[in-house]
Amino acid sequence: MVDDSEYAFFEGLPRSRGAAAALLSTADGRLLLVKPTYKPGWSLPGGVIEEGESPLAACRRECGEELGFVPVLDRLVCVDWQPPELQPDRRPATVFVFSGALEEADFARVRLPADELSDAVLAAPGEEWERLLGEGARRRRVAAAAGAAARGGTVYTEHGWAVLEEG
Repeated sequence: MVDDSEYAFFEGLPRSRGAAAALLSTADGRLLLVKPTYKPGWSLPGGVIEEGESPLAACRRECGEELGFVPVLDRLVCVDWQPPELQPDRRPATVFVFSGALEEADFARVRLPADELSDAVLAAPGEEWERLLGEGARRRRVAAAAGAAARGGTVYTEHGWAVLEEG
């Protein structure tokens, strides 16, 4: 049982948001990217981690909601810390990126929720990724995560910039 003073201590701690995303790639290196209706640009499928939910469970849930199926995710490939001064709510955020293989038949199964996503594409590495993801942390995070996945490793990034790499 938690007493009132311990509860007050924990209630006074800083808050942070969490998100989880799926790096789903085909055998030839194309990535599944989605186009949200509520923000500009393209991104990986995924979203906010709900209270009490694990990052992996959130990634699976978000994929089910956004794609219409839950892909097999094989490992954590990136953790990206996003600084508070660059967040709309001025709180830091941590994004967990999990990888998984995607077959052409899987892409044909994609069913987008119209109120959340307007399009999906299998994007080729290089210029197509860059064009769709634009400049900034999102593109850096995806590139770092894809590199880590290809090496069989994991990368820790801060605002998309690689800081620590394993594998």
